[in-house]
Amino acid sequence: MNQELPGSRGAAEQPVVLVVDDEPDLLELVSLTLSRMNMKTRTAGDLAGARKLLKAERFDLCLTDMRLPDGDGLDLVGWIQENRAALPVAVITAHGNVEAAVRALKLGAFDFVSKPLDLGVLRKLVGSAIRLGSSIEETAATLRGPLLLGGSAVMEQVREMIARVARSQAPVHICGESGTGKELVARMIHESGARREGPFVAVNCGAIPTELMESELFGHKRGSFTGAVADKKGLIQSAEGGTLFLDEVADLPLHMQVKLLRVVQEKTVRPVGDAREETVDVRILSATHKILADLVAQGLFREDLFYRINVIELRVPALREHAGDIGEIAEAILERLARRTSTTAPELSPDALRMLETYAFPGNVRELENVLERALTLCTTGVITPEHIRLRASARADPASPAAALTVSPVEGGGALGSQLESIERDAIVKALEKTRYNKTAAAKLLGMSFRALRYRIKKLGIE
Repeated sequence: MNQELPGSRGAAEQPVVLVVDDEPDLLELVSLTLSRMNMKTRTAGDLAGARKLLKAERFDLCLTDMRLPDGDGLDLVGWIQENRAALPVAVITAHGNVEAAVRALKLGAFDFVSKPLDLGVLRKLVGSAIRLGSSIEETAATLRGPLLLGGSAVMEQVREMIARVARSQAPVHICGESGTGKELVARMIHESGARREGPFVAVNCGAIPTELMESELFGHKRGSFTGAVADKKGLIQSAEGGTLFLDEVADLPLHMQVKLLRVVQEKTVRPVGDAREETVDVRILSATHKILADLVAQGLFREDLFYRINVIELRVPALREHAGDIGEIAEAILERLARRTSTTAPELSPDALRMLETYAFPGNVRELENVLERALTLCTTGVITPEHIRLRASARADPASPAAALTVSPVEGGGALGSQLESIERDAIVKALEKTRYNKTAAAKLLGMSFRALRYRIKKLGIE
């Protein structure tokens, strides 16, 4: 059970860091380094001593070695996650023992640093952790960018996952179909975490020519190749102190995957033409619409890199999986499109909304936006009707799914469209209710809509 500890420390008070290690020389080195950063340190030589201090005092960060006399540092990481979830914990690993570091990150560690300690890396890690600890309670209020819309259960789960991974420095791989909003999710992770004051650098790995990729990502020194007339900072270095988002990471050629692996493992980069490596402090987020595990099996993506960038996987659902959110999302899109032309956003007629909600949207939110932009152009009355909407007739949901019955192609004329859609919708809802033994919450999840939306439809369609 969690114990209540004293409240937040005042702004003028020094942060306190607990350092857990059985090497006196390392404890002295870390304590001296932190004191120069105006921080206090408490030390423990084993797990028992660390737990005793954690129960009695309030800390802003715990830094623990992996090997301790009475156990494993991973045990302490797990204990902190259960008993002091708001406390960032980082681990000290042996040089090259990346597997241990990855296990720690999966358990919830904030970050890791390797022996022998690079004091520059250590100072950056500690600084980020302290900023995170002081911002956990205000995170939700400080999001500055657009937010994910939708009140369905699947979208609530995505938002909850974003909040959880924002408290870590672990690499996150965001997967999902094209058009689902993977970059938006990456930006929300950045804006919710300790690095939000730093840059967010998005790189489309599929858009950079192969021959320029190394120079673009890692930078180059003057004279390193024909045309290199000056030193150039790479995109990775441009993300210093912030977040590097590698979109379509599956498109990285194999030789670049090797170089990226070193960035993830060693936190260093070597510009083209430079004999020295530079340390970098960036958090790496990646995304692709492809299935990386399949590419690994085909030999097209390095297995070691896959495990390094996929420490935490976050899946963004397809729009058809939360069709009940389409009305809210469509309204927000129309408002945004109308602001571009300084006009009033039109409304969606009930038939037009049903038409959108019963379409599979293979292009997801991006396709929905294109459909609405066209409808906005055709609409002259302030109300978008089915005749303003053009959908691909070939789009179909999985026929084995109850939601498949909600997928229809547009019909010409539109005279009986409303009654046709209501009949299809009623059948799909009844089937979902029967399959879930009339558990409305489970039925709503099966249909990909919110509980409130399902309850509204049941009442409107007269389903008892």
